[in-house]
Amino acid sequence: MATQDPLIQKILDKFSQSRDFTISFVLHLIIVMIFGTTVLFHAVQEPADFEGGEGGYVQGGEVQANAPQQTDVTPQETTFDVSTVPTPTNTSSLSAITTSAPNALNFTMSPTIAPVMNNTPTTPSAAQMVPAAGRVSGDGLTAAAASQIKAFTGGWGKGTGGGTGTRNREFEFTAYIGQYQGGDWNSTVRVIKNEIVTGSLPNLLYLMSFWSKDRIKTNYKNVKAIKLDSDEIFSVKPPFIFLTGTRDFKLTEREVENLQKYVRMGGCIWGDASLPGLRSRFDIAFRREMKRVIPDVDKNFEPLPVNHPIFTKNYFPEVKDLPSGLNYYKDPIQVLRIYGEIGIIYTSNDYGDMWQIGLDEKGQIDARRDKNGQYVAINQVLYNNRGVYVRNLTVEALTASFKFGTNMVVHLLTRWEDKVRTAPSL
Repeated sequence: MATQDPLIQKILDKFSQSRDFTISFVLHLIIVMIFGTTVLFHAVQEPADFEGGEGGYVQGGEVQANAPQQTDVTPQETTFDVSTVPTPTNTSSLSAITTSAPNALNFTMSPTIAPVMNNTPTTPSAAQMVPAAGRVSGDGLTAAAASQIKAFTGGWGKGTGGGTGTRNREFEFTAYIGQYQGGDWNSTVRVIKNEIVTGSLPNLLYLMSFWSKDRIKTNYKNVKAIKLDSDEIFSVKPPFIFLTGTRDFKLTEREVENLQKYVRMGGCIWGDASLPGLRSRFDIAFRREMKRVIPDVDKNFEPLPVNHPIFTKNYFPEVKDLPSGLNYYKDPIQVLRIYGEIGIIYTSNDYGDMWQIGLDEKGQIDARRDKNGQYVAINQVLYNNRGVYVRNLTVEALTASFKFGTNMVVHLLTRWEDKVRTAPSL
């Protein structure tokens, strides 16, 4: 009988000495042989952030409605050619972009085109809301838009002439204070039984009529409040709508749409804060809401330069600079333009409250009273607190502010005349 290998003999002796070990070893060997190629557990994948569901998607444990349903899409070659799309107004442009299958993990871009990062909102400009027709001026004014502006503004003045030449012309218009939702739109006027009886605009317009010897018929006894969501704006055709207040406010969608149409037709929104200075609640609200009216991404409020016609070709040429407002505030005039002209103008120096202290024909404080003993042209609270809570209400300061207001109104009456006269023809 052949001699057994010592190591093997040692293992066999070990097995024979330990029955439990032998049985355990045999069982493990059988299990490995049977199940060695079987997957007992599948890897669990992390679910996506949004899971498709019945008519919605799940985010953070809540079902959100109106989510797109997940479908199997076979990857296809996709080409987007922007050469068929009107060239954007910004300085960057692409001629074509070709992508491979719309798979987020397999996205390629043509190496001949550099990617352009542009996070600018795509809100259409106010000028783009007007259908283009015929030739276009450098300011984007089409013949159709010019014709519309001419029809809207043509009834404000007679004859021609700019700057001091307007002294020989006649104008007629009615002024309106914008009655918007929320806020205190009537903060600089006195309203009795829904009628504006005195205050900022009545005092300014009275002096305009007096100083012009009624060549400028301002209808100062007939200053109106007009709701910004009313179609009346387009029948009465005001040269400007005066907005003022001290509080935060938010225009409704209907009010925004109306004002967009109004400024495109040649009107102007004139905002005047009834609390002087920047960062008041009205200041913040007015700037925010007017950017909804003229939402062009390339247009922002800009200061009126010192060589603007309001200062250089004006009714009162002696007013060559912006006068100080209430409490000596003298922040620059801010404007938003449309077709190169003023569409929205903003004075944050609170001239409106200064104009609540009227002047008479002799240029003195108008201290007349009505039959009930009330001042005809003075806000008594402001007047009694002059030099205490409100300052810069001297005759000299008031005269400068009223003459500046006159220059402003005359410019708004005439600013479109040259532009529509030289507009491109159809």
